[in-house]
Amino acid sequence: MIVVNLDVMMARRKMSLNELSEKVNITLANLSILKTGKAKAIRFTTLDAICEALNCQPGDILEYSEDKQE
Repeated sequence: MIVVNLDVMMARRKMSLNELSEKVNITLANLSILKTGKAKAIRFTTLDAICEALNCQPGDILEYSEDKQE
């Protein structure tokens, strides 16, 4: 399972959901879905924009875990 650590990186960069939404040009609703780990997919262009805005690597946001969460 893929774990999304977007909230961790946002906290490290002291960036709000609103600020990231504006920088990445993605709706708050879609960003919230991604942040809570409920997203089924992410476009590379979106991941690229998030990494640029947060000055991080994709691996800082996405993590693989063998644990099954239900």
